[in-house]
Amino acid sequence: MTQLKESDSKNETTKQMTLIQAINDGMRLMLDDDDRTIILGEDIGKNGGVFRATEGLQEQFGDDRVVDTPLSEAGIIGTSIGLAVNGFRPVAEIQFLGFIYPAYEQIMTHVSRIRMRSMSRFTVPIVIRAPYGAGIRAPEIHSDSTEILFTHMPGIKVVCPSNPYDAKGLLIAAMEDPDPVLVLEPMKNYRSKREEVPVGKYTVEIGKGKIVRKGSDVTLIAWGAMISIAEKAAELAGKKGISCEIIDLRTLYPIDRDIITQSVQKTTRAVIIHEAHNTGGLGNDIVSIINDTAFLYLRAPIERVTGFDVPVPFFTLEEHYLPTTARVVEGIEKVLHF
Repeated sequence: MTQLKESDSKNETTKQMTLIQAINDGMRLMLDDDDRTIILGEDIGKNGGVFRATEGLQEQFGDDRVVDTPLSEAGIIGTSIGLAVNGFRPVAEIQFLGFIYPAYEQIMTHVSRIRMRSMSRFTVPIVIRAPYGAGIRAPEIHSDSTEILFTHMPGIKVVCPSNPYDAKGLLIAAMEDPDPVLVLEPMKNYRSKREEVPVGKYTVEIGKGKIVRKGSDVTLIAWGAMISIAEKAAELAGKKGISCEIIDLRTLYPIDRDIITQSVQKTTRAVIIHEAHNTGGLGNDIVSIINDTAFLYLRAPIERVTGFDVPVPFFTLEEHYLPTTARVVEGIEKVLHF
């Protein structure tokens, strides 16, 4: 099967897809392309997964390649480790990122360390897919945005697409990576829009961010579901004569330091937007990157617009927890008028 890089995939035949359909399509292509690929998780077979990401895959490829597992996240990841070191390419679905904590020990102690521990004799080509984030009115623990727990540990890459095209390309890149990759999927974006996605196989390079809107006055840095908030805020700011550049990080570890540095050196101001808690959020690392590489260019302190330091609240207060367009515009004006 011909494989294209992001740069030359634009001329391929395309089809309108939502983000969840793009993920399903990426897994279907990889199951067809490589018989070492095995997908496993809770209710992913006959039911097609809680969000229907795996819908139709067990019917097409059989229950020995698309495997319904017991209700045990630690068991799913532990089984995936055994498969991976024995030559398979497992893709483990965790129903919600907030359910991953029973498997955290397996991920931190084994998944991320086996290459180093074995002096590269063994690698662990596992992909862990996990829906994350608030905004769909899910119950407690279903809406966590705790990506920072995983970006802290070298040995596992963390990617986070915001749109259908990137979702398919990053997922295929992750499934071909010789090392473990955590794919964080913004639930709020699963069916929020459709866009043209190449029907064939292509990859989006892990570790590379993307400028989704060019501007000159301030850099907005975001990922996942917060990209749409940044875009709406940039539109409102534009009506006030403020030109915003938006960076979609796409990969949270390893982070694209160059794209951040070059943009902030150009605009001289930065606003970081994420829905995770303020304390200990990835925004702190991005502030450090800017201080290391663009501090002397700054005309104002860096602003962060984030979730609050409380558990994600229940339905009626959920929208008050998440960064809003109004809060981001306020942050933009704060750095402009410092």
